[in-house]
Amino acid sequence: MATVGRRVTIATIAEAAGVSVPTVSRVLNGRTDVSPETRDRIEHLLREHDYRPRNSRQPLRAGLIDLVFQDLDSPWAVELIRGVEEVTHAAGVGTVVSAIHRRTASTRQWLQNLRARQSDGVILVISDGAGPISTELHRLNVPMVIIDPAGGVAADVPTIGATNWSGGRSATEHLISLGHTRIGLVEGPKNLLCSRARLDGYRAALEEAGLRVDRRLIAPGAFNHESGFQAGEYLLDLEEPPTAIFASNDQMALGLYEAARLRGIRIPEELSVVGFDDLPEARWSAPPLTTVRQPLADMGGLAARTVLRLSRGEPIETPRVELATELVIRESTALLAKTGGKAAQ
Repeated sequence: MATVGRRVTIATIAEAAGVSVPTVSRVLNGRTDVSPETRDRIEHLLREHDYRPRNSRQPLRAGLIDLVFQDLDSPWAVELIRGVEEVTHAAGVGTVVSAIHRRTASTRQWLQNLRARQSDGVILVISDGAGPISTELHRLNVPMVIIDPAGGVAADVPTIGATNWSGGRSATEHLISLGHTRIGLVEGPKNLLCSRARLDGYRAALEEAGLRVDRRLIAPGAFNHESGFQAGEYLLDLEEPPTAIFASNDQMALGLYEAARLRGIRIPEELSVVGFDDLPEARWSAPPLTTVRQPLADMGGLAARTVLRLSRGEPIETPRVELATELVIRESTALLAKTGGKAAQ
């Protein structure tokens, strides 16, 4: 319930949250050095008390932020939307979600709509076409932030990502620690920086353990269930199949599950599997999936806070941010000694 009879200040929020005024200020300024639990509590209070900064340097034009995806066919996108919407709602700003489907006509139509509604900022989550869009947004003087950029972007465009290299390394190190030496990889799209970083982390872990990187154990993927299934068909039908596989995202890991099921290969007794993302479905798969958690909702929230600051003419601390990943061990991995599949025969 909003406070009645007096203006809500940062001190009001700090007192209600049981934290210091600088901690509330860090949340408002998009800083990352606040625990998720504390940030959630403060943002809830900001919404509850309908807090508005007194000295925003530049008022928002339309009170709208655009969130743009290539496609909206993934639970990965849903997690990002959740993170963005929590922040924009707390700020009293609307979120317009669009998908441009890799088509030039769709991009043109979206840009026309953007001009018409005079959005205050844009968050891009696309692998193709960011360059031309960035040029047009610069011309329109609309600030933008890119989540998981596909390649190099202009130095003045902020980006939000995750520690993909260390995530790929920790996934592979986990499998090595269980005694696996023939470890397969299902890659993500080669044009994405995150895919290449996860591949490099996989390679680094193998090399540090004195294991050879066998190109035959690396299968292409496209970050969807079907490509994970196809990669599983290839890897599991090798004359010497891997005893463990790191799939570069959870959807491909679950596609791999189906390829194993059709071959009568039990997970984890005969095959250990690790994914990447920690989507909600990973926890409810059978068996629950060991995976690398990237903080998707936090990435979306930080992108929203950053673009809101830019839209108000406020400075940001750094244009390049990578949030930490974390290995989540569940029931899809096991010691090689327990493996009884054809790879161990």
